[in-house]
Amino acid sequence: MIIYSGKRKIDIGEVKSLGFFGRFIGLMFRSKMSLPLLFSFSKDVSLPIHSFFVFFPFLAVWTDENYRIVDSKVVYPFSFSVSSKKPFRHLIELPCAGKQAKRFAFLVGKGKI
Repeated sequence: MIIYSGKRKIDIGEVKSLGFFGRFIGLMFRSKMSLPLLFSFSKDVSLPIHSFFVFFPFLAVWTDENYRIVDSKVVYPFSFSVSSKKPFRHLIELPCAGKQAKRFAFLVGKGKI
């Protein structure tokens, strides 16, 4: 999967697209993230997310319908509410630890994980 940050193309590799039920569970009760998760919506939305029962930090990346990044934030375990500053069409949850995390560090900024 390819997302865009300005003119920069970012290949995030394989993602797991979640259906209706999967949107409610997300990363809850998992001990690690095997694949990035993709939440897609049929129209622009402004929904907050939470990380109750998620035991590791992850990077939330909100994109528009063309997969251009509109916002990104590190979400820490047991956060009550995290939201994008702008409406979005897709939410991608990416790992903050391990080999893949280095590929996404520029979205977070130095020392914020």
